[in-house]
This record gives sequence, C-alpha cells and structure tokens, in this order.
Amino acid sequence: MIKILLLSDTHSYIDDDILKYVKEADEVWHAGDIGDIEVTDTIKKLKPIKAVFGNIDNATIRSEFPENNRFMCEDVDVWITHIGGYPKAYNPLIREIIKKNPPKLFICGHSHILKVMPDKSLNLLHMNPGAAGKHGFHKVRTMLRFTIDGTKIDNLEVIEFNNRY
Repeated sequence: MIKILLLSDTHSYIDDDILKYVKEADEVWHAGDIGDIEVTDTIKKLKPIKAVFGNIDNATIRSEFPENNRFMCEDVDVWITHIGGYPKAYNPLIREIIKKNPPKLFICGHSHILKVMPDKSLNLLHMNPGAAGKHGFHKVRTMLRFTIDGTKIDNLEVIEFNNRY
C-alpha cells in the first residue's frame, strides 16, 4: 500500500501546513503550476515526487518535469497532466488518446477547483486536487490524499486550509 499526497497549483507557495502532510505520505504527486523549482526541491528533500509542468511554469521546471506523466503505481495506471479537462469535457489535445487508452486514474490541475469523479464511459477515476497555493480565485486551499493498494484506490481524504490570504 502506498500513501499518496496529491497537490496542484502551488504557484511558488509551500508552507509548514503542506509539509506536514508531505511527511505523512509515501509519495507526493504535483499536477502542475509549481511556480518555483524550490517548491519541488523542498518536497524532494522529504519524499519522492512525481510532477508535471503547468502553463505558468518556466523553462527550469519544464526541463525537470514532463507535460504528461504516465506511470504505474502498484497495479494502477496513472496519468497526470496539468490541463486535462473533465469527463465528457477533456482537453482536445488528449481527448483521443485518453479514449483509445484510458488510465485507471486520471489527474489534472489548472482549474483550482477540487473535483473527484468517475468517468463511467472510460472506466477511470478523475481527480483534481484544487489549488494548494495562495494565487488564484479559489477561497480555500485544497489537496487530496489517498492510498493505492494493488488495483484499489481508497481512503480518499480532502485536506483544506482556510488561510488563503
């Protein structure tokens, strides 16, 4: 069993509140708009990280992390991208690929809107952890944590921080 902390849209922001949850995870996944490489460097000092770059990320971040990160975690096929869309409204750049070869878990960021929903037509679970940073229109900073055990995605928990400002 692997404990995952999923975050996105940090926009150069990381604090002790986030790091507390990083320390409790086995792996950290970041769905883009990292903002400053110091964010992922700080996380890397504590736990392994898998990440993608987002639309605001600079050349340094883009040279370290891919636009799409597809990998296996236990027996779950995972695909992380920043601008992915949602079931029935996927980003046109990935729409055909995801239909032909859907992962079991599809993760994106970008919207700053926390959302977890199944795509029954593709038999996948979609997750967007919202935004963990302070930049953007969101009122509450959010992250997700969950476990993967074999093929099972379980123990999903929303983490909210009210100190947006």
